[in-house]
Amino acid sequence: MSDDRLIVALDVPNIVQGLDLAARLGDAVSFYKIGLGMLTGGGLALANELKQEHGKRIFLDMKLFDIGATIEAAVRGLAQYDLDFLTVHGDPQVVRAAAEGKSGTNLKILAVTVLTSLDRADLDANLIKPGDIHDITLERAARALDAGADGVIASPQEAAMIRALPQAAGKLIVTPGVRPAGAALGDQKRVATPAQAILDGANHIVVGRPVWQAKDPAAAARAIIAELPRA
Repeated sequence: MSDDRLIVALDVPNIVQGLDLAARLGDAVSFYKIGLGMLTGGGLALANELKQEHGKRIFLDMKLFDIGATIEAAVRGLAQYDLDFLTVHGDPQVVRAAAEGKSGTNLKILAVTVLTSLDRADLDANLIKPGDIHDITLERAARALDAGADGVIASPQEAAMIRALPQAAGKLIVTPGVRPAGAALGDQKRVATPAQAILDGANHIVVGRPVWQAKDPAAAARAIIAELPRA
């Protein structure tokens, strides 16, 4: 039995491998993330096929960032695919434009706060203002939600703080950087287990390599679902 609190990242190069992995996962997974790495490999076609022909939910992780008019136009075009989630950077002007672009559709706009692969040293290198990375993430989340985001992307380590925000009532929190106990961290720096992420307020967790690198991806997905608190 699947559980759409688990979103599996299809971090493979092309649509052929994506469809093969989805077939191996079968009914164990109902929600998939398709990101920029797949874009030139048929990512939009894969998203459409999984949604329309297989009844899967789709999270399109594009992390859009541009001037308002361009964001609005891009989101309006992507909304035609009847997908479920779309990411944009959490800058308020970007979020406002995205909210306008998806108007009249069921697409949920998720704002990226601070990427889960970043730590304070990375923020310093990027000339981001001084301060604790958790506080900056919280502030960016609040501003994005005020600007009209349907939810935010944040590390599991900030999920509880974001859930406590007044602006977060009824909003989505989606957490990448989730690793089952004993799994390799890869390039993630701010991580938690699946169960802890949900207990801390996440609606959905995103897991990639621990599923698709497993010898039996469907069994790996079911094991993660078994770790989740009862809905």
